Amino acid sequence: MLALTCLSSPPLPTLSVSLARLPLLPYPSSFNFKYSHPSVMRRCMNKDEQLIDGLPKEYYDDEWQARQREKTKELHRRRQEEDEEEERKVEEYREIGMRLKEYPEEDVRKARRLVSSFIRAAEEVEEEIEQAAEKGELDELVLMVIWNRLDLARRDDEKDAVRSLDLLYRRVETEILKREATPAMRLLNDLLNMHDGFDDEGWLKECKKRMVDIFPREDPFSILVPAGFDIDKHQGPLRPPLEADDTLLRVDFVREVDALLQEVRYEHTEAQNAQNFDPESVASRLKQQEKQRTIRLVEALLDLAIDLKW
Repeated sequence: MLALTCLSSPPLPTLSVSLARLPLLPYPSSFNFKYSHPSVMRRCMNKDEQLIDGLPKEYYDDEWQARQREKTKELHRRRQEEDEEEERKVEEYREIGMRLKEYPEEDVRKARRLVSSFIRAAEEVEEEIEQAAEKGELDELVLMVIWNRLDLARRDDEKDAVRSLDLLYRRVETEILKREATPAMRLLNDLLNMHDGFDDEGWLKECKKRMVDIFPREDPFSILVPAGFDIDKHQGPLRPPLEADDTLLRVDFVREVDALLQEVRYEHTEAQNAQNFDPESVASRLKQQEKQRTIRLVEALLDLAIDLKW
């Protein structure tokens, strides 16, 4: 008789056995975990995209790339502005050069040589200008050549050259105006130059002597006889000199100086109405103050001429 033996069912796999069959994963550690900057993780990389060796991590940051694009745009904008500024300067230089095209080339060369001699003269520039004026070499073309150089110096921001050329332009212009001015204006300029800036009373005395010597006497006898004839002794030239047509009368001097004052006062009043505090306005007010002092001197000369007694 066979004995039947009941076999027990095989034990179920436990959790430990199941875990033992799984591949072991390394435990995360702060020493071997490659940490990425949070800004780098902002960009969602494609699964198939691979990091390229040698590129910075910021290359994969959208914000960093956006900033780089803005910098590139700014560089392009600045370069374009520089190119436009260069083109504008070239066009302005070409325009400055064209100003002298209407004058004969030989005259332009002479004017340029004359201006160059003024610049090289340094401290002797006053004598050079006066000699050129006596020879009749100062004209509008010389002023235009100086103005062109002054304009170029201003555009190139050469401050020392601007100051020197501006003074040269004013001096040459003054000399030209003095040569072209009427006898009354030339006398007025000479009288103003006699002032030393301090002694007003002594200056007025010297001006009175100068006026007495220049203006012919205004009495009944002076109308009938020429200047230089002694009424008391009945001696002197009876025929007026050839240059009698250039004689400056006191009434003509008073009339021209009064007209000049009326014009200058009107311009001075308009300039005083606009008062700001920017550098240009302050400089303008300083010039107006200097102009006002000159106006007071001219007024004193006008009163002296009106009340002049021989």
